[in-house]
Amino acid sequence: MEQKFIIYQMLLRVFGNTNENCVPNGSLLLNGTGKFSSVNDAVFDHLHSLGVSHIWYTGVIEHATCESFEQWGIRRDNPSVVKGIAGSPYAIKDYYDVNPYLANNVDNRMQEFEDLVLRTHNAGFKIVIDFIPNHLSREYNSDSLPYWAKDFGIGDNQNQFSPDNNFYYIPGEMFSRGSYHERPAKATGNDCFTSTPTDNDWYETVKLNYGVDYLNGRSGHFNPIPKTWHMMQDILCFWASKGVDAFRCDMAELVPVEFWEWCIREVKQKYPLVQFIAEVYNPSQYSDYMYRGGFDYLYDKVGLYDTLKSISQCYRSSSAITGCWQSIDDKQNRMLNFLENHDEQRIASDFNLGNPFKAIPSLAVSLMFNKAPFMLYFGQEAGESGMLEEGFSGRDGRTSIFDWCSAPSVVRMLKGEMYDSEKELLAYYRELFTFAMGNKAIVYGDTYDLQYANYHNVNIDTDKCFIFARRYSPDTSLNNSFHRGGNELLSFDTGKSDTLVVIAVDFSQSFESVRINLPDDMFRFWKIPYGQLNPYEQVEMKFNKYGVAILEYSL
Repeated sequence: MEQKFIIYQMLLRVFGNTNENCVPNGSLLLNGTGKFSSVNDAVFDHLHSLGVSHIWYTGVIEHATCESFEQWGIRRDNPSVVKGIAGSPYAIKDYYDVNPYLANNVDNRMQEFEDLVLRTHNAGFKIVIDFIPNHLSREYNSDSLPYWAKDFGIGDNQNQFSPDNNFYYIPGEMFSRGSYHERPAKATGNDCFTSTPTDNDWYETVKLNYGVDYLNGRSGHFNPIPKTWHMMQDILCFWASKGVDAFRCDMAELVPVEFWEWCIREVKQKYPLVQFIAEVYNPSQYSDYMYRGGFDYLYDKVGLYDTLKSISQCYRSSSAITGCWQSIDDKQNRMLNFLENHDEQRIASDFNLGNPFKAIPSLAVSLMFNKAPFMLYFGQEAGESGMLEEGFSGRDGRTSIFDWCSAPSVVRMLKGEMYDSEKELLAYYRELFTFAMGNKAIVYGDTYDLQYANYHNVNIDTDKCFIFARRYSPDTSLNNSFHRGGNELLSFDTGKSDTLVVIAVDFSQSFESVRINLPDDMFRFWKIPYGQLNPYEQVEMKFNKYGVAILEYSL
């Protein structure tokens, strides 16, 4: 049965860093870092209070960095091909190792990760980590290679394309950046087939070859299975064997769907419960990557995320939400909804809404509109603004993934020193998530978009408000109801498992209440008997101060 669950994305090195005085471009020694051990029982209790079931530990696998760990036998990276002092967690330098800076004892780093896996599972959570299939760090070199594995690039024909090459080469040309020189030049991660990528390209990475000849009509050479396919499948199985429950697959659409079709099937034969989440931005590719490629879930960035952001910023009508679900229809419950992640600007930043409370109507829709999973980004629940200038990333409204830094609101949250406004926001997040994840209609139920039935209703502004219903229905005996108005969410248990929930949001946060129409089609579609509720007999919904109103009927 499809059901909603909550993912919490945690950039480990930032989440657990409680240094309140980080300096821009500061070193690891100066600014500090979070550790595997930072995730303790108090953190687990916090996540339980938000209904979280999956923790996405971001930045686990070893990536390129300007810091030196040579005394532990780890080769130093050339800083000319590292973004930031800390480095990007998406420029992997050793797929069979974890980041040494996350360990209290570098020599014991893999065991410390495995201890985190055990603690996480014992606390009742599933573990998600990144899988970055499209590219590697420019200086990839595994010093933890298993005896049965081969490193990337060994045996490549550097003079021409071959489906058994791991990389794409540009014969006769050199890539140079600062003190780093590479001959022949390799293609850069963002499909940049030139020896002179710009500062805006992913110059710190090299693209992996999955058997697609990009310079000859993007022709695919998949029989026999290319070498890279086998190597990446081995990597996935390596991490699955350590207890990883799901992989968030970075830029999945830059890798041919034929690979995913083969690889996900192969991995699930060995680890049938492992799930795959694809970062995909092209809606025309959704069906291929979901139904052919075999992904369990896809990002819903260009649909619901972009729409809710534009509505909250007063650029679009709230009725645009209807078009979002209609455009993906049968896929909507397998899209991962979110309001923040490491790529996007923080809600509270000056580049977005500037106030985390203004996003609560969007939160209610993204969290409760359907059965799709929802993702929280660490600090979102405390109103983290991402407005510090940490170094390489600049002051861009994001928490840097390139620098040694901390997130001020998270530091205060971990230390129990939150501001009153942060406490208020966190309290409402907990209230809303507790309601959502404790309600069968939200977790398991169907959705009915009520917007169309209210376009001509003078008692609601459908440009600023959005309304929908959720229904979980083993039987259809309507026997009780109650109202969730004002600032309080009430709890009520009739002993019945049938539930109808009606939700209205006011993106302008300016209305006290609305009176809505419930169309006859909804009653017929869900076989709801007339009586306490009747078609087009208007129902009043009172908004709380955040612009959310919830009516729940026990059926």
